[in-house]
Amino acid sequence: MTRLDVREIPPVNRHPKIHDEFDALEPGETLTIVNDHEPKPLFYEFEAEVEAFDADGYEVERVAPDEFVARFPKQEA
Repeated sequence: MTRLDVREIPPVNRHPKIHDEFDALEPGETLTIVNDHEPKPLFYEFEAEVEAFDADGYEVERVAPDEFVARFPKQEA
C-alpha cells in the first residue's frame, strides 16, 4: 500500500502527484491519501477519468477536523 500525505504539497501540484502515484501502482494495490479536506472532487475526477480506479472500493475516513484519509484502490488485472 502506498501512502501519500498531500498536505505539504502545494494545491496546484496535488492532483498531478496523486495521479502519478496511482499510475505507478500494480493492479489490486491501493493508494492511501492523507488530506486536509475530504477529497470528493478528486474522487469524481478519478471516477470519470481513470479507468483502473475501483470506485466501489473507495473509502474515506475523517481522522481529525483537518485530516482525512482516503483509499483509492486500483482494479485487479
